[in-house]
Amino acid sequence: MSRPLAPISLDLDNAWSYQMVHADPHWTALDSYMPTLIPRVLDFLDDRSVKVTFFVVGRDVTLAGHPELYGELVRRGHRIGNHSHNHEPWLHRYTVRQLDDELDRSEEAIVDATGVMPKGFRGPGFSHTPDLLTRLVARGYRYDATVFPNILNPLSRAYYFKSTNLTPEQREERSRLFGTVADALQPNKSFQWDLDGSGSLAEVPVTTFPGLRTPIHLSYLIYAASKTRGLADLYYRSALGLCRLGDNPPSMLLHPLDFLGYEDAPRLGFFPGMTLPVERKLELAHHFLDVLERWFRPIPIEDYLESQAGSRPRHRAFSASSG
Repeated sequence: MSRPLAPISLDLDNAWSYQMVHADPHWTALDSYMPTLIPRVLDFLDDRSVKVTFFVVGRDVTLAGHPELYGELVRRGHRIGNHSHNHEPWLHRYTVRQLDDELDRSEEAIVDATGVMPKGFRGPGFSHTPDLLTRLVARGYRYDATVFPNILNPLSRAYYFKSTNLTPEQREERSRLFGTVADALQPNKSFQWDLDGSGSLAEVPVTTFPGLRTPIHLSYLIYAASKTRGLADLYYRSALGLCRLGDNPPSMLLHPLDFLGYEDAPRLGFFPGMTLPVERKLELAHHFLDVLERWFRPIPIEDYLESQAGSRPRHRAFSASSG
């Protein structure tokens, strides 16, 4: 039986961006694990003969020694998306001018390092607004991949806040971190934003468990498997089975900490699963991608959207102003 195509991506968040959101004052040193992470991830994907979309943070590309690292992503056959310039997960607070400046700077950095003008965007911390979507259309972007219809968003944010000493102002900035309850009610499969006369834009949500609206991205699976692998495995297989039955190819999301251990980023020990050895994480990552590939064939988001061109439209019209 042929396997349906399914989009897969990896958000290249760096150590400093996690520290910044966590209000760690050391974040301004711009600590980077990219020299360790990028070769490790590329070798992992090569072993599987899988290509993905890497969502890149512009500021990271400009760090000393990084342009060559990021150029290697393209040389190894992967796609490049825009993950903002400063990775501030409060884009909903940006003015239109600030949004344009953020996109200008990130695009310039990404093109300089990779030679690729990104045509897809994912907001840091899953933050997005109608203004952002409209600016993406005006710049010729083909898609956004920010929506995360996860019913646990508020609980994830509460857990994150509990591990920090944020000021009231910082809590307000991060009030939509990981997404809102309204985001949990968005479609769980690809759809089309109707931007009230400004055009339309494809949206590729980060897929959650059909019906339950709980996460199935790799970080969640690895953490769950560290507690009870059998149940994590059953949970994921059930989700993929429902995706297959519902004609909803899952958009699988990977993160850097899926491939890093405490020794690689000791300041990020507050994240769930950071006490797992790297070898254990890599074994679990291989396992869950094995499971995914029994049901679907993972490809970059851009290639997935291209494969849908000319077919019967399956995107749901959705008004950005109501989102």
